[in-house]
Amino acid sequence: MFRVLIGAAGLLALAAGPGVAPAAAHSAARTMAPPVALPSDLAAVTRGAPERMVALTDQQYENTQAARIRVMDPAVANWNTAAAQKWAWAPTGANGFGGMSSTWGLPSDVKLRKRGGAYVAVVSDTRGLAALISYPAGKRLWGVDVGGSSASPHSVELLPDGNVAVAASGSGGFIRVYTASQGIASAKYVNFPLNFAHGVSWDPTHKVLWALGNDQVVALKVTGTPAAPKLEKSRVIQLPNGGGHDLAPALENRDIFWVSTAESIYRVSKSTGKVLASDDQASIKSVGSLPNGQLIRTRPKEGCRSGWCTDTVEFAGPAAKRTLSGAQIYKARPWSSRYE
Repeated sequence: MFRVLIGAAGLLALAAGPGVAPAAAHSAARTMAPPVALPSDLAAVTRGAPERMVALTDQQYENTQAARIRVMDPAVANWNTAAAQKWAWAPTGANGFGGMSSTWGLPSDVKLRKRGGAYVAVVSDTRGLAALISYPAGKRLWGVDVGGSSASPHSVELLPDGNVAVAASGSGGFIRVYTASQGIASAKYVNFPLNFAHGVSWDPTHKVLWALGNDQVVALKVTGTPAAPKLEKSRVIQLPNGGGHDLAPALENRDIFWVSTAESIYRVSKSTGKVLASDDQASIKSVGSLPNGQLIRTRPKEGCRSGWCTDTVEFAGPAAKRTLSGAQIYKARPWSSRYE
């Protein structure tokens, strides 16, 4: 059974909007925090909540142009009905992405953010696309090919200055900050090598970019200017095992982020660098939690087209499942503009 691990700090209030101290070696502390009391019914948890939606990266291996970002409502039990899907997106000529069809088909990440007071979304695709779009209009604000499938972008993040960070596992693995603030097709970037890079997440409290590699999480300081950014490693948190796959904030606790590896799920403290707790959940492709502490995760399902996809999103605290028949879901994200 999966254990939901919520810190004693409790729940943060729901909100529509959105240099770390040095640390030595860090070890996993398996002490379990007392569980937060949550309703037993999934619909009761999500109904009426401003951040209740879940975004999916729906890959389509055989028909890449049918791939979509989908925003779904977990309060609707049947995801195969029109009522469940609230928004969908793919890059097209009409929304500003003409000539970039080869970079789309295996979407790998999506996050809702705010820029200048307006909602936007950042998107990545393992076929090469990194993009910033308006929400809900879906128009191109910025977009580039970061190197096609050989680069294999896995995660993306919007930085406070309007630039976009990308984690890619191919070409040796790297973190890049692109100068998205400088124009719709600005392709200039600063590069930080990171083996098996799979995740990026901005930390507004400590003002660092957390980046997930194979068996470590690295805190990067973003310096320089928006037109000429620089990346500087400031801290490393060693993970108990390798195959790092996802990095996401725990929206119920500003000090915590989730990490999934090939073997486990971990909760990591940003302030202390300690791996607070773990569960032996192997091959989790995405993990995150809503402001009420409810966990969202995806894992490969037998019979799905690729070795990493599923048609089902799993919830814990309370437990539930939502299935979208025919989907090839890689990640599921809380549809929240918050960074923490």
